[in-house]
Amino acid sequence: MSNPSNSSELGETPEELSDLKRSHPKTWAAGLPGVTAAMRIVTEEAGFVQGNHTLLSLNQKGGFDCPSCAWPDPKKRSTFEYCENGAKAVAWETTKKRVTAEFFAEHSIEDLLTQTDHWLEAQGRLTQPMVRHQGASHYTPISWEDAFELVAKELKSLPTPDDAIFYTSGRASNEAAFLYQLFARALGTNNLPDCSNMCHESSGAALNASIGVGKGTVQLEDFDQAEAIFILGQNPGTNHPRMLSALQSAAKNGCQIVAVNPLKEAGLIGFAHPQEISGILGQATSLATQYLQVRINGDQAFLQGLAKALFALESDRSEVFDHDFIAQHTAGFDSWRSAIAAVSWDAIEGQSGLSRAAIEGAAKVLADSKKTIFCWAMGLTQHANAVATIHEVVNILLSQGNIGKPGAGVCPVRGHSNVQGDRTMGIWEKMPDVFLDKLGKEFNFDPPRDHGVDTVAAIRSMANTPDKVFIALGGNFLSATPDTHLTAQALKNCGLTAHVSTKLNRSHLITGKKALILPCLGRSEKDLQESGDQFVTMENSMGIVHQSRGRLDPASKDLKSEVSIVSSLAEKTLGNTIPWSSFRDNYDSIRDRIATVIPGCENYNQRVQTPGGFELYNSARERDFLKIGGHAKFYAHELTPVEIPEGKLLLMTIRSHDQFNTTIYGLDDRYRGIKNERRIIFLNTEDMADRGISTEQPVDLTSHFEGKERHARLFLAIPYDLPRGCAAAYFPETNVLVPIESTAKQSHTPTSKSIIISLSPSVA
Repeated sequence: MSNPSNSSELGETPEELSDLKRSHPKTWAAGLPGVTAAMRIVTEEAGFVQGNHTLLSLNQKGGFDCPSCAWPDPKKRSTFEYCENGAKAVAWETTKKRVTAEFFAEHSIEDLLTQTDHWLEAQGRLTQPMVRHQGASHYTPISWEDAFELVAKELKSLPTPDDAIFYTSGRASNEAAFLYQLFARALGTNNLPDCSNMCHESSGAALNASIGVGKGTVQLEDFDQAEAIFILGQNPGTNHPRMLSALQSAAKNGCQIVAVNPLKEAGLIGFAHPQEISGILGQATSLATQYLQVRINGDQAFLQGLAKALFALESDRSEVFDHDFIAQHTAGFDSWRSAIAAVSWDAIEGQSGLSRAAIEGAAKVLADSKKTIFCWAMGLTQHANAVATIHEVVNILLSQGNIGKPGAGVCPVRGHSNVQGDRTMGIWEKMPDVFLDKLGKEFNFDPPRDHGVDTVAAIRSMANTPDKVFIALGGNFLSATPDTHLTAQALKNCGLTAHVSTKLNRSHLITGKKALILPCLGRSEKDLQESGDQFVTMENSMGIVHQSRGRLDPASKDLKSEVSIVSSLAEKTLGNTIPWSSFRDNYDSIRDRIATVIPGCENYNQRVQTPGGFELYNSARERDFLKIGGHAKFYAHELTPVEIPEGKLLLMTIRSHDQFNTTIYGLDDRYRGIKNERRIIFLNTEDMADRGISTEQPVDLTSHFEGKERHARLFLAIPYDLPRGCAAAYFPETNVLVPIESTAKQSHTPTSKSIIISLSPSVA
């Protein structure tokens, strides 16, 4: 099963579970099983010849960018520059299956709501624009011209532009993202929520305040020079598999890798490189030299423990900290030192779930390293204290001068392939005035200055005010967001919902009074416009901007590119005061405007023609902290753990190995030993015994926040190696449990890794 919950409101009503098969969790990632899994899905979806031919263009210079994660490409690329999940993403996009008008005539929306998310996307590529008229039971075909006219009419009839919501997923190109934010602001709103609001917003808030840049400071080659790499709250084996080769290289160079994660994950323990004979034979390189199974939300305590141990080592060795760097480039060190001195080891051990000895062992790795990288992902960002926790990461790096030197720095690992580029292009609800000034000057209008809504605020706004217009450039908004039932109510309350998509998903079925599905080209497909074959650009997780050019014929002659769709919507709504048709006809004209408006993108068209792209300027990497007053900043925080009532557990949502974000490729989680089922909750064996829960017993989950309960039925209890008091389950199935009111301080990110739950036996 792969539905977000079991409520009739959302359509899914699972009466029984699948035939679960379990095996022991794996102790290394990739190898021959990874190759086999990739080839199987490529052959099933795209065919062996076309699928494998397409993969040879993936992540290659002159080819197309992987629609999966944002891990950067090496300067020297292999012939097979992709991972298992990248291959799955391409197979999913290049499938031979099609969703036609006949499909929608056969299936009512009510019928489709009874299907799983996996089934919906498995039906294939969308082929033509479809409309659901008010009160209709089915989607029916609509011409592109009429679809654009419908959106324009709805937008122009709004009482205020702020009644429009422009959502963006990370799959949009830089060109589409730039036009999309221009469209919204020319209309008169900064309502530009995006998927960053739900993932690395906490990273951006913390890093901007600490070092003046909301991005990472490392490049791929830094991994070969690092002496220590700390990986917190990240599972690279499933979420960023191409990172494993960088970790393998670092390990072979003698780098100490410290993994900090509640679950034992195969991709942190070992890696069998699938392009090496030893890897094919299952001979894995050990990765983590220390593996610390921190309690969920115990990372802030762990990091303060690291700092406390470093101060103790400094008093003995007087060479742990880089005092010259601290004096020249930072502010606030003394306040941080006082805060660390005030925290007790009892509090650190109690809240982290780790022993003092284990933390001091990790601190010794830090003290012995002169070049350290810290990597993290959602395990740090989706908690109420996320920003404070990431400040502690930066504090430790600053104390040793590990910002702005080779082999060292911060590395927030982005989850979607152009989510960082979207933000660079202006997809943010509170872009600074300097950006808005440039945008207004370039296009001769006055952009709105009031901040718009982020994702959480957008859901509340749509739920509270009827007849808004919601437009989504990619993504699966309903399944990706917290508090699934409230989000469904919010979408239903809209006057119009319109989704630019490649495949069918649940967000197309929970609609406003009127609804549109606008099918677009995939990254792998040729983009032919009036001036000829077009390419688009992306920014990877390390600030490298590069080309992406599709090679395949489109899945349908009726598909349009994201750029074409956005340009046409804007032209129909706003007229020709901005040259939308020129942008649609030739993407070079968009990049010329990007070069004028976006800092660091000067001579964009020329620089992006360089094989491999170009690197955006990163002031923190150059130890330039003028944006924040000339000094990087230490931030002192008190420990702020989640208070878990007696008898409750703390749940974190996670991906399975057979999914990317809300896209479910299959029902298996190979590395964790799960096959043919997604309604799973992983539990500590002692916690199961305390509650009288047996292995594979069906249980219901209830979340608790501020006196309100949310429910998800029928999950199988699976014993797993994770700390007491902790639990894990897949999203989007458990997003229904995430309270809309529970967000990270400052960043407003939903706390999907800090859900207080109770368990009860499922009743047939």
